[in-house]
Amino acid sequence: MPKKRILPYVLLGLINNKGKLSGYQISQEFKNEVGEFWHASHSQIYPELARMKDDGWVKDEDDGKSTYYLITDNGQQVLRSWLEEPLSKTGELFSLKLYFIKDKSDSLLKSLIRQELEIKLDKLTHLKKRLKTVFFSDKQIEQNYGHYLILTRAIERETNHVKWLRTNI
Repeated sequence: MPKKRILPYVLLGLINNKGKLSGYQISQEFKNEVGEFWHASHSQIYPELARMKDDGWVKDEDDGKSTYYLITDNGQQVLRSWLEEPLSKTGELFSLKLYFIKDKSDSLLKSLIRQELEIKLDKLTHLKKRLKTVFFSDKQIEQNYGHYLILTRAIERETNHVKWLRTNI
């Protein structure tokens, strides 16, 4: 089964957040904002915008110097539907979806955080079990110290993530 394309939803979210954006401004948003957790190049952005325009998700507005993209009502519905899709345990869409929620009182916010909390708690449980299974003695730690450090770092990362999620529910 082909992997679902995420870029159209990222573009919809960016345009929705700003009201309207030129292609250059979208590239700057990737560079300065969402680039921390998602990347897209010019060669990906412009063809996707053209497809989205054909699909009726965005419309363009030309002021003579630049072409600006605006989200349509259909595009807003598509974006909201994507934001409401359950998170996957294998994907990392939480940060991306969270970025596009503007309103602190949006019911989707708590739903996303709860889903992510469940995923992270499962992962933390798995990592702790691995630690007990693989490093059951000091000798095992000494013989595989790098692996031990990686695993304990992962446990600390997930523990902190769980703490942050619980703080923000």
